[in-house]
Amino acid sequence: ASFTISLHKADNTTVMIKLRPGLSPSCRIRMKNVIRSELKISPGENVTFTFTCSTPEKYFITEIQKNIDCVSGPCPFGDVHLYPPGLPRLNRTYIWDVKASTKAGLELKFSTSWLRQIEPGETCPDSVSYSINSCIDKATVNIGTFCRNGSVSRVKLLGGVVMSLHLPWHLPLTTSGFNIANRASIKRLCIIESILKGESSITLMSPNYPLGFPEDELMTWQFVIPPSMRASVFFHNYSLSNCERKEERVEYYIPGSPSNPEVFKLSDSQPANIAGSFNMSLQGCDQDAQNPGILRLLFQVIVQHPQVDENVTHLVDLSKEKNMTVTIHWERWPSHVPLMSEPMCLICKDPRTCDRVLTLTSGAAYRISFLCKDLSRLRITAEKGISCMDIRWCQRKSYSLSVPKAITQLPIRLHKFIWKLLATDLINIEIISPSLKLQQHVPEQRCNTSYSYSIVSATPETELNVGVFCPGGSIEKIQMRNNITISLKTFGKGFINESIPQDLKMSFVPHIKDECTFTVSPNPKAKVYLQTPNWPDGLPPYVSISWFFVVPSKQTARLGFSRDRVGIACETGRAYVNIKEETPGAEEIVRREDELLPQPRNMHHNFWVNVSNCKPVDKTQLTLQFWVSLADKQIDLGIIIAVVAGAGVLTVIGLTVYCVKKKKKTQNPMVGVYNANVNTQMPGRKGLFGKGRQNNESHVYAVIDDAVVYGHLLKESNGSVAPEVDVYRPFDGPIGSLPPSPPPFSFRKDIKRSSNTEEEPLPLKDMDQDTYTFAQQKSGQSENNGDANKNDKGDTCVPLLENKEQDGL
Repeated sequence: ASFTISLHKADNTTVMIKLRPGLSPSCRIRMKNVIRSELKISPGENVTFTFTCSTPEKYFITEIQKNIDCVSGPCPFGDVHLYPPGLPRLNRTYIWDVKASTKAGLELKFSTSWLRQIEPGETCPDSVSYSINSCIDKATVNIGTFCRNGSVSRVKLLGGVVMSLHLPWHLPLTTSGFNIANRASIKRLCIIESILKGESSITLMSPNYPLGFPEDELMTWQFVIPPSMRASVFFHNYSLSNCERKEERVEYYIPGSPSNPEVFKLSDSQPANIAGSFNMSLQGCDQDAQNPGILRLLFQVIVQHPQVDENVTHLVDLSKEKNMTVTIHWERWPSHVPLMSEPMCLICKDPRTCDRVLTLTSGAAYRISFLCKDLSRLRITAEKGISCMDIRWCQRKSYSLSVPKAITQLPIRLHKFIWKLLATDLINIEIISPSLKLQQHVPEQRCNTSYSYSIVSATPETELNVGVFCPGGSIEKIQMRNNITISLKTFGKGFINESIPQDLKMSFVPHIKDECTFTVSPNPKAKVYLQTPNWPDGLPPYVSISWFFVVPSKQTARLGFSRDRVGIACETGRAYVNIKEETPGAEEIVRREDELLPQPRNMHHNFWVNVSNCKPVDKTQLTLQFWVSLADKQIDLGIIIAVVAGAGVLTVIGLTVYCVKKKKKTQNPMVGVYNANVNTQMPGRKGLFGKGRQNNESHVYAVIDDAVVYGHLLKESNGSVAPEVDVYRPFDGPIGSLPPSPPPFSFRKDIKRSSNTEEEPLPLKDMDQDTYTFAQQKSGQSENNGDANKNDKGDTCVPLLENKEQDGL
């Protein structure tokens, strides 16, 4: 296909068709049998040409430049048309170069689509873009690059302007979308007008961005906003030049303000919650010639409906708190920065000071409000520090690790509350949860509550991730060395309801031996799963961790490990797993890293589990998981049989004794026979009696057994010679100074003595002295006459003669 372009000389328009930069000349232009790679058509020329390929849009672009002189002649004000017609379908750029006096101003007014400024390097969705440059004398200033469908309605410039419109080859656009008007001098570099209707957001940049704003220049942005809406200004990126004279600043003209213009530094928080239209101006300074620096600014204006109850404020009272900060921010802050086009929630600490992020510090009370339709997009992150430098001042203090009501009463969801616990090397930290208790988050037992605690122990050299815990478990206490960070993180809206009984507390305690010690009271209804800290990366070298398990007296604990070996190889030292019950004489179970771990075993008393690490070889880490369960104690079948058998034996013995006693009851009382061979001296009992042997009657027979007196009755049974009867012979043997002593305690039955205390024996009465030689067995009754201490329960005395008779049975 051939193309014919005819240019009028009075139009002062030039057309240039040339290859795209960087492409090889695979396609050419043919004009009058002449092949060329570019074609220039000047004013007054009429040219016909063709392309040597069927897709010239891939290789060629078109530039159409129109020069307009408003200095020496009248300006063609009004709508700007796309001229000439009949151009080939190539990517094309229209350039209008308007020369004008600096004493006059030019205004570019755009149609209803209006414009949106974009950053350098950004492209427009429809590939249609406008570039505006201001020309003052020989200097050119890039006002900005814009796309269609925005809020910029007019741009007023001082002096000349170079306006460019870039169109893609496939878009059949016939109008430029703007017109040029003449205005009086604006006495500044430019004025950009933006009309914001309804809730919207606009991003704007200073001229030449990201390069420097011209020295000692002034420009203005005019924002036309409905009076029922609220506007807020945010500076996202700026830099300052080095000023010799004046000061770089931002000035606001706000209708109705008592202090117009309001002057701000670029580093200040900019005005927010502005009702209706306002102007904002940027003023440069005289820069240092040797080191000028760069003044540049990228900012955003957000227009929102006021809150339903615009005057409602929320009290955040932190006046009684210490070392605490509360930050209200958008969701996924700070890793995620919301797009400037996204609706924005603002937090205001006074009617004109609002921001997307607001940080409140302890020691004061604040009244805040929100410019936000959906408060669920906001979050709270708080941090509190607790420290102890001298154990004498903080050892007995208990600190609550619960979220203050000043935070929970806000209509914003808590994202995270962080406690930083700091102490010196000789002071450790103890965390307790007496009622709720803690559950460790492990693969076999995951937390399903609306919040959890992440605990990290840190030193300048190492960091130990103790684990993630949630309420409703079996861990009562955790003792840790070093500085501790506890992070409460929420996972749903139910945190406020679940957090009412928060009971986590901490205190400072003296130095402990292990890096970390857990106290666990297992839940009888479920297994308790535990794992070593720093999971899954492994314990740091030479770290020791202990668990103390509380086992109720009527229950038995069962301990098992998730695998049969520790699973590491040591480069230096040894790794150990120690298990020991807390009972006298308990055997300690010790396993090295190269030995098999114990099989599941029952623990009948409170017990310890300790894991101590060595320095592992490369690529091996100590990670260990184990479980503990509780069950009611079961009596062993063998014990039951033994008890029954013992009871049977005791029954037989009891019946035998009863029969013997029954038989004796039918006989006359026995005559006691004195045994001169018995040791009558009790060790350690000297001086027990007040009278000597010669002066008391302890050697006189108290009982004469009729069975011996009437010995002739025994002839029938054994045929022995009958003893002499009715004859009393006085004792004529040797008489010592002490009476006979009772049997040693080791032979006496049912003696219960305290192992901790020894009581002095009570003085014996005269009435009890004779019983050391003889005792009388009465029918149906056993007299406790052989012990000086009558208060010893269960203490009985067995007659010596009866012992001898029983020995002969």
